[in-house]
Amino acid sequence: MRRRLLPAVLLVPLALLLSACGGTSAAETSAGDGTDGKGSLTLNVGDQKGGSEAILRAAGELKNLDYEIKWSTFTSGPPLLEAVNAKAVDIGGVGNTPPVFAAGANSRIKVVAAWHGTSKGDAILVPEGSKLTKPAELRGRSIAVAQGSSAHYQLVASLKKAGLTFSDVQVKYLQPADALAAFTSGKVDAWAVWDPYTSQVLQAKQGRILTTGEGVTNGLSFQVAAPTALNDRKKSAAIEDYLERLRRAYAWVYDHPEEWATEWAKDTGLPYEVALASVKRTNASRVAVAVDEPLIASEQRIADAFTSLKLIPREVDFGTFVDTRYNGDLPPSTAKPRVYKES
Repeated sequence: MRRRLLPAVLLVPLALLLSACGGTSAAETSAGDGTDGKGSLTLNVGDQKGGSEAILRAAGELKNLDYEIKWSTFTSGPPLLEAVNAKAVDIGGVGNTPPVFAAGANSRIKVVAAWHGTSKGDAILVPEGSKLTKPAELRGRSIAVAQGSSAHYQLVASLKKAGLTFSDVQVKYLQPADALAAFTSGKVDAWAVWDPYTSQVLQAKQGRILTTGEGVTNGLSFQVAAPTALNDRKKSAAIEDYLERLRRAYAWVYDHPEEWATEWAKDTGLPYEVALASVKRTNASRVAVAVDEPLIASEQRIADAFTSLKLIPREVDFGTFVDTRYNGDLPPSTAKPRVYKES
């Protein structure tokens, strides 16, 4: 019997959306035109399709800059952090797990800003007709996940909560585009992933959520900077202004979910319905928070988990990879995310 596949029109744009959470795919960078600002200073910003540039532009936060921004687009978080380490990028946005792997490689990076959101979009999905009803039933099953991604840690934590270990399942390391194809064709029993892929599968009725990251992952995302940029007085000031604009832009999303979904869909090729569902489930919840001790402790637990699994080659002291100069009067990292309410 032939299995139903997701429409090809959905597969193509989402192949580009490996997200800030993404794994170890090769970097494919392209520079923006750098015409958003004026002056002699250029801030080199790492981004991903439908990421910081799109949200800043939609929120009107790219006007009246005193510096230029040169955008470089990456397929996922790890190659973006490689560029930060190489000083090719001054700052860029990633999820909660790529900085841990970068720290494990002793990369020259500093986490300088954070957002706390819900983990509802981080999910372990099973096909619509699957007989699996709870995570404990994953024993012996094959699960697709992007290595080094936020979903990677969510899978580790969810298995532990269910009384299972990583060795109790068959892990298939696949980037989202390949994992999506494997999932919809029945080649894997489950898929650990994040939004907008979660929303795509649910909207297409090709799968359902077995469990989410709620209660097992920290829901954090970061802006990560190069120490050389932080040590440059003018670039440090530009980074401070950039972060303020980004914080305002995320606050704007909460009040304008439909407008952002329209722009996000336009920028990425996502169907509007998928974009809106993802915005309401995940994007609109993010609250700017301080880079503080609870945040460091939370990331340290992720690092320790991967070290114990021997997926990180050395012990990591995550506190040495943060810079708190931009905290200001932000709420603590434990501040509750926003909950989107239908009007």
